[in-house]
Amino acid sequence: MPILPRPGENRKPTPRPAPRVQADAHPTDEPARTRRRRSRTGDEPFIARVINDWWTRLLEAVFEGSLSEQEERYASHLGRRDYVWNTLGTSSWGLTFPALTVVATQLAGVEEAGMFSMAFIVGTLLMIAVYYGVRTFQVSDLDEACSFASYQAHRAAIALIAAVAGVLYVAVRGYDAQMAIICAGVFIYKIVDGIADVYEGRLQQADKLYLAGISQTVRSVGAVAAFALALLVTRSLAVASVVMAVAAVASLGLLTAPLALLETDKSRPVAASEVGLIFRQCFPLFCALFLFNLIESVPKFVMEGALAYENQLYFNALYFPAQGILLTVGALYKPQLLRLASIWANPRKRRRFNLIIVAVMAVIAAITAVMALVMHAVGLPLMSILYGVDFGRFALLSFLMIVAGGITAGIDFLYAVIAILRRQDGVIRLYLIATAAALVLSLVLVNLLGLAGAVWSYLATMAVLFVLIALEYGRIQRAIARERNPFRDR
Repeated sequence: MPILPRPGENRKPTPRPAPRVQADAHPTDEPARTRRRRSRTGDEPFIARVINDWWTRLLEAVFEGSLSEQEERYASHLGRRDYVWNTLGTSSWGLTFPALTVVATQLAGVEEAGMFSMAFIVGTLLMIAVYYGVRTFQVSDLDEACSFASYQAHRAAIALIAAVAGVLYVAVRGYDAQMAIICAGVFIYKIVDGIADVYEGRLQQADKLYLAGISQTVRSVGAVAAFALALLVTRSLAVASVVMAVAAVASLGLLTAPLALLETDKSRPVAASEVGLIFRQCFPLFCALFLFNLIESVPKFVMEGALAYENQLYFNALYFPAQGILLTVGALYKPQLLRLASIWANPRKRRRFNLIIVAVMAVIAAITAVMALVMHAVGLPLMSILYGVDFGRFALLSFLMIVAGGITAGIDFLYAVIAILRRQDGVIRLYLIATAAALVLSLVLVNLLGLAGAVWSYLATMAVLFVLIALEYGRIQRAIARERNPFRDR
């Protein structure tokens, strides 16, 4: 799997000074004017004070006619806050789908929750398309070869394309009114998630990753809260999906975009040549990321045509612990990518580099084994309580999915290593092979074995892709050795 340009997971840029900001500034710190106002009006609850301060600042900026020309208030290069809020943002983002499916199952039933899950799967693919693999490219663009306005224009263009693709998908599938509205709400939410990433990337580029984490946390928690409240009141999954979309749009317009504009330098105007450069440079990353997520989704698309929607819920609920392995492993090795790159850059440390690869693979195997034990002991009973469905009958499928999750984490890590070696372009053909394998295996096994066939096909596809990438990594190592010593094999 490629190094995902998911929100907040990319390497931070070199710190830049922020002369206009006090060193101890913080989103919850009060400017002097606010402190004087509070001393006159009396103490306010913490959350109310933060919201009121932000709303006042936003209105003042709008009244003055420009957000980009306002004085920055929050400091950069705050490593501890970056780590804490980035972790909170990434965790809340990763838990959004499981939380939404639990709420949908409890309040709308298994069948409708399965419909919602299917819509979310397609919406996630649209979100990946909107990301376009730009986050790493944007954050590392310290000299701003492309202006932030150009990044915004690129993201707006790709979001429009994704929205059109979503409309066409619903039309081709011929969904009824309820499913079409559910899809509309979910698609808007996920496309907004993709648009917000460019603003959070801008904050990370300015070395204010903690502000990006705050934005991501507010958007994710707000979406779940709005969805749950609307579903509790209306008992309509369609209405709840639309309310979730409205909450996402509101968070983008009232927090994420203004925060990025207020807390970073004013951008120079958009340039068509720069937008084109972003499309060209990030296309290989987009292909790798989109194809991998498509491979993961193929069994679910085949299930939609062959099985009841409730099976979508079961499959995704079983997948969430496997995704936990991927996120855990990523949290362990991604902060060390710079160190790995420096080790590889020293020819005398190549043996050490290979030992690290073996060690990480052993850690992945250990985490997978622990997750399997935890799922057997407490995971399945807990899921049965949360979803109100007996997951004990899926014990074997849960184990297979955990194994698939471990293999997926191995794929993710190997792709990261190949990227360090700057040989990732050759991996695209492997993803195309795996996509074809996923389609054939899913069509055969889902129609023969139902839900079990979907799990088996997913496991088999991930195994095929892992073997292909492992072989590719070996080939790359041999090619590099020949480049260093052309006479080695003669």
